[in-house]
This record gives sequence, structure tokens and C-alpha cells, in this order.
Amino acid sequence: MKEMVVDFRRAQSDHSPLNINGSNVEIVKSTKFLGVHLAEDLTWSLNTSSITKKVQQHLYFLQRLRKAHLSPLILTTVYRGTIESILSSCITAWFWNCTVSDHKTLQRIVRTAEKIIRVSLPSIIDIYSTRCIRKAPHTLLTHSSPFCHLKRVS
Repeated sequence: MKEMVVDFRRAQSDHSPLNINGSNVEIVKSTKFLGVHLAEDLTWSLNTSSITKKVQQHLYFLQRLRKAHLSPLILTTVYRGTIESILSSCITAWFWNCTVSDHKTLQRIVRTAEKIIRVSLPSIIDIYSTRCIRKAPHTLLTHSSPFCHLKRVS
């Protein structure tokens, strides 16, 4: 087990380790939860760098497929199934709070894929917006939502 302390007080004090069943829980500065890297300062740069590293391998594979003369349609399908799915994993939770630098890094990946495939692809902000719009009706109408009394209009 691990513990991550998030403390923004000016006078930060040392936190005594959490003790469960006689053993101390390790205090960490970052952790990975459900595939998303969380940092104690609540920034997303660690998550962005992890995504970037993972996607670089897939961009190389995409280049190899283009050199094998696959059609742009097939390359786009490969992009959407690999690179875009990595870029958009839990994007509704972390993207809005990324730094401008992180946004540019992620958009650079999309532009690189566009150059490889030679087609126009949705920008990272478009991917984020689409995911938010797709998720909104489900989120707003769950039983724990303050809007759960509203009826879904089809």
C-alpha cells in the first residue's frame, strides 16, 4: 500500500506515516491509478510525459506501416485504435488542468501523426471536447448527480 499526501498549506509539517496492521504505509510523491499518473502537487506533467513516451513507440510503428504503402484509411484506423486511444484515456479527468506546454506536447503528437498518415486528424482539444460531450449525459443523469431528477430527452 502507498499513501500520497496532498498538502498546499504554507507551513507544511511532516506527516506521520499511516500504520495499518502494524506496518507503515509508504509515502510517495506520485502514483499510477487506473492508468493515470497522479502527482502530489496535482499537476499533470508526469501523466503527459508518460503518455508521450508510450505514443512515441506507436508513431514509429505507424511510420513503418506507411513505408509498407498502406492506404491512409488503414493508417487512420491504426492511429485511432492505438495512438488516439492512448491520448484520450481518461482525458475528461486530466486534460483541462494540463499546462499550455502539456497541451502543445500532446498536439505535437497529433500533428506528427497527420504528417505520417497525410490526412487531417482531430486536434487534441477536439478529442477532449468530443469525449466530454459524449460523457455528459451519462454523468449528469446518474443517481448521485444533483440533476438526476431531469428526464432524458431523445
